[in-house]
Parts: sequence; C-alpha cells; structure tokens
Amino acid sequence: MNKIQLIKYIIAQLEDVYRNAVAAANRAHSSATDKENIAENKYDTLGLEAAYLAEGQARRVLECEAELNEFKQLLLVGGDSNNEVKVGSFIHLEDDQGQGRFLFLGACAGGLKVDFESRSIMIITPESPLGKALLGLSIDDEVQLLVAGEKTNYCIVDTY
Repeated sequence: MNKIQLIKYIIAQLEDVYRNAVAAANRAHSSATDKENIAENKYDTLGLEAAYLAEGQARRVLECEAELNEFKQLLLVGGDSNNEVKVGSFIHLEDDQGQGRFLFLGACAGGLKVDFESRSIMIITPESPLGKALLGLSIDDEVQLLVAGEKTNYCIVDTY
C-alpha cells in the first residue's frame, strides 16, 4: 500500500469537490445578482434567498480550499512507518466477524469515500467517535464502538 499515492488520490478527489463547489458558487452568485431576482414588493424574497445561497456556497468553497491545504500538508510529512494511529494514518480494521474496513484518518473531509486499489476507504476525522477511539492505538489493539445502540468490536490489523 503506497500511502503517498493514496493521499494524492484523495487530493484529486477533493479537487473535484472544490471545482464543483466553485461552479455552484458561481451559479448562486449569478442568480443572486440577476435582474429577474429584484424584489417587486416587500414580500418578494427570491433575491434575498438567492443571496443567502450564494453566501453559503462561497463558504463551502473556502471549506474545500482548507481541506485541500490540509491534505497537501500530509504530503510533506510523507509516509512515515510509525504504526501508531494518528492524523494521516491509513487503517485496516476487522470486526468480530472478520469483515474488513479501511479508513484514513484525516484532519478534515470526514465522510468522503474513495475507491483506491480495489478498496473502499472512508475518511474519518479525530473528532468522530471512531477517530477518537482509534487515536494513539497500534496494530493488534482493539476498539469498541457503539453504533445505533449496538457495540461493535474492531481489531487494528494494519496501519500505514
């Protein structure tokens, strides 16, 4: 498993998300400034709603930029081989039934799923319940997580 290639792949996925966010922000800005959205009376709020949407889309663009910068910083530290789970770790877990799960602990972009080298990888953050539970653990350590009222046990099979 080449962690540097994985990080580059995640960056490429985040760049796609960023481009989509920029396009959405541009569309929202165009809509907010369109002559058709000028209020005709005090009850006409279409222009105001479009302005709120444009503001939200602009914030999303800034979030995407921050996520890209965080993952680009991970390239600078590279693929150190310390087996302790920390931000930047790729983690292979198995549950009690032997079902494998692949995670990447990132500083941000939690919930993003990527398919890399025939593996479905979920990005989690240290703020997530699983991220909090995994931080500082190593290979062969076990973690128990309460999901939807059910306890699930995981064993760390490998970290990169």
